[in-house]
Amino acid sequence: MQIQMWELIAANRRKSWILFFCMGAALLFLGYVIGESFAKTGGLIGIAIAFVVWSILSLVSYFSGDSLILFMSKAKEVSHEVHPQLFNVVEEMKIAASLPVMPKVYIMPDAAPNAFAVGKSVDKSAIVVTAGLLSRLNRDELQGVVAHEMSHILNRDVRFLTFAGILLGSIVLLSEIFLRSLWYSGSSRRYRSRTSSSGGQAQAIMMIVSIVFAILAPILARLLYLAISRKREYLADASAARLTRYPEGLASALEVISSNTLPLEAANKVTAPMFIVNPLLKKKKKVSALTSTHPPTSERIKILRSMYGAGFLDYQSSFASVKPKASSIIPKSALRSKETLSKRASSIDDSKPKSLKEGVRNVGDLIRAVNGYAFLVCACGLKIKLPSNYKKPQVSCPKCNRNIAVPLVQVAAVVTAAEAAMKKKDKDGVFGVSVNSYTRKGKGWESFSCACGATHSISPVFSAGVMTCTKCGSKTQIKG
Repeated sequence: MQIQMWELIAANRRKSWILFFCMGAALLFLGYVIGESFAKTGGLIGIAIAFVVWSILSLVSYFSGDSLILFMSKAKEVSHEVHPQLFNVVEEMKIAASLPVMPKVYIMPDAAPNAFAVGKSVDKSAIVVTAGLLSRLNRDELQGVVAHEMSHILNRDVRFLTFAGILLGSIVLLSEIFLRSLWYSGSSRRYRSRTSSSGGQAQAIMMIVSIVFAILAPILARLLYLAISRKREYLADASAARLTRYPEGLASALEVISSNTLPLEAANKVTAPMFIVNPLLKKKKKVSALTSTHPPTSERIKILRSMYGAGFLDYQSSFASVKPKASSIIPKSALRSKETLSKRASSIDDSKPKSLKEGVRNVGDLIRAVNGYAFLVCACGLKIKLPSNYKKPQVSCPKCNRNIAVPLVQVAAVVTAAEAAMKKKDKDGVFGVSVNSYTRKGKGWESFSCACGATHSISPVFSAGVMTCTKCGSKTQIKG
């Protein structure tokens, strides 16, 4: 993959630098016109301030841009135990993409289905999915979404999107500060005083220019950002089809995500282009091709479903049939490859909720698990969900009035045959290792406390026999 797409990777690096300097120039010029509008020699001061802002935000976006975006999105890193299927799919796509390091896995506690990838390099990246996405997609569809986001990492899109998002945000922030300052400080009085003094007309013109540019700069920067990012979505779709060998999985997932009517609360204008489908669009709302952050989802679905195979050549052929007037989307280096990939059959998977009620309950439970809730099962069968800030040692069951505490793991000393033989030679010690175990009470969410005091939750789809404590590193056998 990397050998075939070297042309794309080199172009992405080049475009990242172009975008960096273009947005930087826009930010400096914005600082100049704002400074010049307040004083005759204020332009240089404005440039200096804008340069400091640009430098600080550039350093922040490079070293901590991914962490900032994850914080803005309210995404939380999760362990394998919270959603084993998601981890397995990410690991599969990491192997298929030949990435050296597995991306970290985050879940956004939001009911709207969506996903994005973030990071500054292939080695330091993360894939973020919403709780709503996990509850509404089957395994093939989830694999298609993860493969799409993995492709953004592989194609070096995440650095570009992370960097561009922070710089775009800085331009928008500076423009809004200036425009709000005019409103609250009484710009009309300054305007009249300057027009009455020597050179006042020139100062008034500069004030008008600064206001116009403060309005246009974020729009122009955003258009530059979006014009480059739309093509990346097509390329990520093509790469995802190749990684999964099943274009229908991604097409079906896009259909589910685009039909969603729930708002994605944590999304904003800066982070929206990073998602697989624009989270700010309302259902059936028409958006201009000039201002859209993504290609039309209906076109993306049609291209994927028109593919005869799963290779780059198949995607380009399908793309040309759907958009005959558009230029080639796949780099020439990949099109010259003679690689032919046939599509695989769909996998048998019944992980989708069987009803709307079950789907809503699954989303709610997953959001609670991500937020650190403890799930207790009373002897009477009632399931109790306790928030992470609940500090009491036990809770009373509202149904049968039993006092319930978070169950502790059972610790037993296991003595091996070799240790038993050694025991005969040692009169002082009893050889053995401590083994933790927990017996499940049902098939839903359950929680237990490790010997170190940490609380762990087991998801309904947890199938591994052992859970590792993230606090003390001890392992607990899960039975039942």
